[in-house]
Amino acid sequence: MMIMEDKMMIIDPHVHMTSRTTDDYEAMAAAGVVAIIEPSFWMGQPRTQVGSFQDYFSSLVGWERFRASQFGIQHYCTIGLNSKEANNEALAEEVIELLPLYLHKENVVAIGEIGYDDQTPAEDKYFRMQLEMAKELDMVVQVHTPHRDKKAGTIKSMEVCLEHGLDPSKVIIDHNNEETVKDVLDRGFVAAFTIYPKTKMGNERMVEVVKKFGSTNIIVDSSADWGVSDPLAVPKTASLMLKRGIAKEDVVKTCYQNALDVFGYNGKMKEEDWLNPKGINQAQLFNDNSVLRGQEPRVDADQIK
Repeated sequence: MMIMEDKMMIIDPHVHMTSRTTDDYEAMAAAGVVAIIEPSFWMGQPRTQVGSFQDYFSSLVGWERFRASQFGIQHYCTIGLNSKEANNEALAEEVIELLPLYLHKENVVAIGEIGYDDQTPAEDKYFRMQLEMAKELDMVVQVHTPHRDKKAGTIKSMEVCLEHGLDPSKVIIDHNNEETVKDVLDRGFVAAFTIYPKTKMGNERMVEVVKKFGSTNIIVDSSADWGVSDPLAVPKTASLMLKRGIAKEDVVKTCYQNALDVFGYNGKMKEEDWLNPKGINQAQLFNDNSVLRGQEPRVDADQIK
């Protein structure tokens, strides 16, 4: 049972912490979040040069991982060309060439988030290229399903994954709703649900999904980013599930264990990373930079030499 000091341990397997503040890290740690996965995605406006992607990917495997550790959270990420920016084909070609430089980094647990936005031919082309890359490297895939024409886009995403010979148990289909969940589970894929405030899946609706479909192959995430979103969505949903009478075992599976099982496939994400933490030492620097701005650094006792 994943309980730590009487607090359930939580994994948020889809959260864009680059867009969030240190206050969010502190609040997440206090709420029981022990590990997060940050998918590479677009920045709100299109990038114009491959160097922008390179610096962004480098931050996901570097600075952001360090920043999370300063608040006691293990940071992992997924690397890929997002569907929205796949439509700039000249740039997309350069980004695809860049991906192998990052996919072997020690905190990269999947290729993602990839898939469809407007379901254009360019999106299809680069989705398929990255699926082939995942197949070749035996990596997990994190699929972004389109916000428009959701059901058709979700089914198409799965059909393309199967066409390329991917094992559906190693493919996370994200941003599901009540209309898509049965199709995803019936095909053997992992169904992730984003809990956005006032849109997509609210946590009340998530409770009903788990009551109806159970906890096998279902994952809860926040997808918190630079928009209206909540980095505490997963612990809040876990709490509500318990209040609504869902068994603790099922809450643990949907808010912790299932994410660990699938994203831990390549061995880079391990429970021991947070069960036996090194302790926080905010006196540490990353490339001469600190998370502090004149504050007294927190240094756990086991970090004092």
